[in-house]
Amino acid sequence: MLGCTSIVLLACVLSGISPLRAQDQPASAAASASIATDRPSVTDSSVVVPAGSIQAENGFVDNNTQGLRTLDGPETLVRFGLLSKTELRFYVPDYYYNENTGRATGVAPGSGFGDLAIGVKQQLGPTPHGFDVSLVAYISFPTGAQAISSHGYDPALQVPWSHSLSSKWTLAGMLSLYWPTQGGQRNLTGEPTLLLDRQLTRPWDVFVEYAGDFSEHAGPRNLLHLGTTYKVRRVHQLDFHAGVGSNAGATFHFFGFGYSFRIQAIRH
Repeated sequence: MLGCTSIVLLACVLSGISPLRAQDQPASAAASASIATDRPSVTDSSVVVPAGSIQAENGFVDNNTQGLRTLDGPETLVRFGLLSKTELRFYVPDYYYNENTGRATGVAPGSGFGDLAIGVKQQLGPTPHGFDVSLVAYISFPTGAQAISSHGYDPALQVPWSHSLSSKWTLAGMLSLYWPTQGGQRNLTGEPTLLLDRQLTRPWDVFVEYAGDFSEHAGPRNLLHLGTTYKVRRVHQLDFHAGVGSNAGATFHFFGFGYSFRIQAIRH
């Protein structure tokens, strides 16, 4: 039932983006645009990086779930602009350090690197209704540590979108489907998000976000997420974020920070 509902939602989003307007920016204009990152929100950016550019997004998270503290970094996502509306994506394996024993399980899981993943992002908008929409597809490979890896080849689909409400306010969200391997079987998970962003000054934004995970074989996971980004320069960004939530009856909270930058590797 979850699978059918999630697929119908994705189909509705994709069908609603036609017809598309042919509004590709010139390469020079796109390259001079300010950096737009997929972090620190759960909701990805609805646009791709400029053609010929390389963007690296990095961060660190300190997470606490029922007394179990996990440190996670470097959260590196490398994005390469292949075409004006197409980018390649490389998800560098994170290192997870589990510091102590949690009250929920009584046992501290192991530490180590997670799985790497590769993917592609295709920008579909803007649409006649002023929405920017993209489609992201990626797959992870079981390259991580024994205690961290899913031990499977796990695909995912994401549809991030955004719409400017005014010169200062932006509404955004994302519909996602994940097929993680858990306990040797697929656990189809749907994830809707909704984000409201406010530009305080030209380089400084703040956001509030909801994200929920709803899977076939586990209870729901709900998250309230707050964050801010600051562009120290046009293609350099700092961020800070924090969140609280619940997962199968266990509460969790976290905070994190990051740094992202973009370089123009190929001139057109």
